Amino acid sequence: MTKRNKWIYWISTIWLALGMVSTAAVQLFRGKTGQGGLDTIEHLGYPNYLLTILGFWKILGVIIILIPGFPLLKEWAYAGFFFVMTGAALSHIAIGDWNEIFPSMLLLVLTMLSWYFRPADRKIILLSKI
Repeated sequence: MTKRNKWIYWISTIWLALGMVSTAAVQLFRGKTGQGGLDTIEHLGYPNYLLTILGFWKILGVIIILIPGFPLLKEWAYAGFFFVMTGAALSHIAIGDWNEIFPSMLLLVLTMLSWYFRPADRKIILLSKI
């Protein structure tokens, strides 16, 4: 892994982790304002209990992405982040809130950068047929 790729990986991963933890905190503590808070989830038409589910899994996803090992769980965490962020963006688009898609799109881009530039020891190694 080149030094440039390592920098891209760590910068995108740290920003992704900070973004996910901050939105998870708002969701878990049922914050009224902010991206993904109670007012947003009600405006989108989703049930309030979804905040707890999303917040809990975001925290676990950040932990898995940051700790060494567990490459399969890392893939699941990245996939979960991808689905949650695309779902958030598409939910805003569906109700015409085009101005509200920037935070989820930013976290989506950070997810893809972190996944793409992750070191080899954080990837699943597939064995070919012997």
